[in-house]
Amino acid sequence: MNEALVQALKNPANYPHPVDEVLIRETHISWVFLAGEFAYKLKKPVNFGFLDYSSLEQRKHFCELELKLNQRLAPEFYLNVLPLSGSAEAPSFDDASAPFEYLLRMRRFDDSQLLNALQQRGELKESHLLQLAEQLADFHTHLAPGQPPKGLGSPESIWFPAEQNFDQIRELLPADDEDSLKQLQVLEDWSKDTFSRHKETFAKRLADGFVREGHGDLHLGNTTLWQGKVIAFDCIEFNDAFRWCDVISDLAFLLMDLEDRGLKQMAQITLNHYLEQTGDYEGLELLCFYKVYRALVRAKVNLFRLAQPGLDDEDKASVMRQYRSYTDLAESYIEFHSPYLLITHGFSGSGKSTLTTGVVRELGGIRIRSDVERKRLFGLKAEENSHSSELTGGIYTPEASELTYNRLTQLANNVLRSCFPVTLDATNLKKSQRDQLHAVAENLGLTSLIISLTADQATLRRRLTKRIQEGEKVAEADLLVLEHQLANHDPLTAEELTRAVTVDTDAPAASQMLVKLIRDYLRLED
Repeated sequence: MNEALVQALKNPANYPHPVDEVLIRETHISWVFLAGEFAYKLKKPVNFGFLDYSSLEQRKHFCELELKLNQRLAPEFYLNVLPLSGSAEAPSFDDASAPFEYLLRMRRFDDSQLLNALQQRGELKESHLLQLAEQLADFHTHLAPGQPPKGLGSPESIWFPAEQNFDQIRELLPADDEDSLKQLQVLEDWSKDTFSRHKETFAKRLADGFVREGHGDLHLGNTTLWQGKVIAFDCIEFNDAFRWCDVISDLAFLLMDLEDRGLKQMAQITLNHYLEQTGDYEGLELLCFYKVYRALVRAKVNLFRLAQPGLDDEDKASVMRQYRSYTDLAESYIEFHSPYLLITHGFSGSGKSTLTTGVVRELGGIRIRSDVERKRLFGLKAEENSHSSELTGGIYTPEASELTYNRLTQLANNVLRSCFPVTLDATNLKKSQRDQLHAVAENLGLTSLIISLTADQATLRRRLTKRIQEGEKVAEADLLVLEHQLANHDPLTAEELTRAVTVDTDAPAASQMLVKLIRDYLRLED
């Protein structure tokens, strides 16, 4: 039946709308027919254990589930499920009385606008990843944190597929490939140790509702630019375990895919923007575990190709190169680099947010912004107006500022303990605030560095005026706030200046100069 139906669906005349030509995309589980303005997915009657489309009832169920799940992120693309009646040789789209098959109908889009295609042409922009990070953050935030089915999300259910990866990869590797087997053992030992040390955290994430029905297969090949908007599509419907996961695991797949493509800076920007939106800094503790797991899944899938008939030595060498690219990436995630704390110091308008964006882009790590965390403490979104005075009222009272700096201190401590460098974007105009943050790094035996950003008063006033005129929403400081800061700040002490770098933010190439000063002070490699 399938072959006859496939042949019928290749015929433009069999569709109920104008079609000039039908193009086909085939995978091991489905055919997709690109016909006019629509795309029709036909599921193959296969059963691979982790996926079962063998019966008509199952194919109908998974068509409907795929529609429902993907309409969460891509309602523009996923339209409806169509019953086919008549016969395989002459299918009818119009009669639902006695269906013999089902199609998922989607809106067709231009493959050249897939983000992986944009990346291959050098056209992928940071703005695309910022959009995607916002969409994913909003998606994860609004997912119902209900109890996962079948015990999914428990520590045991997380370790089982991770352990299975190692067992299956070991069976697939050539027995004489000692280097690959040794590398695999290193990765397995690290994964076991990391899982064991964080077992309580895995359980807590489940209890706290961070295991949700996410996307499950989020990478650049499943995201596209459509009418100026980035859209994620093709989330996994056929296996609950692939889809129900910690939201940080969902994000980890995207970050791993970016880093595999050599887009480390874009991965940093994506991660930081996601965290600013969600505030889920606690998830960083598990991020490297999940990135290693995701990289090894990709490595394993590449190795499966070794079993395909007809591969010559060159083909097999290509498979092994792709395999090693993923395992080398996984190995890079387990390398230890001592984290550090960067503490900004400067008046409103001194360029802290602009320059710390460059610092995180170039050096990596996590940026924590006081403006964002202050609003989050009081139930406000980053760009939501607090309608309060920055001098005396609302979320800017002395008590509110103390709560904010306590929150910044807690976050810095948690992120440093997760082995990520921290850039703390705040004015830090009081010595007590700087001392409180410095103590976090000192108590952990880590280095802290003050980044003092300066500009003359005329420049500060000009920047703030411009910022207000342009409708800046995250930072709310105005000229009155600046005058108060100028009159009431605590200058850096002589001792603080020994662990500080100072940059005039009005100087040419100030961002590059700052990155160089940080590298030199911390003795970081380029």
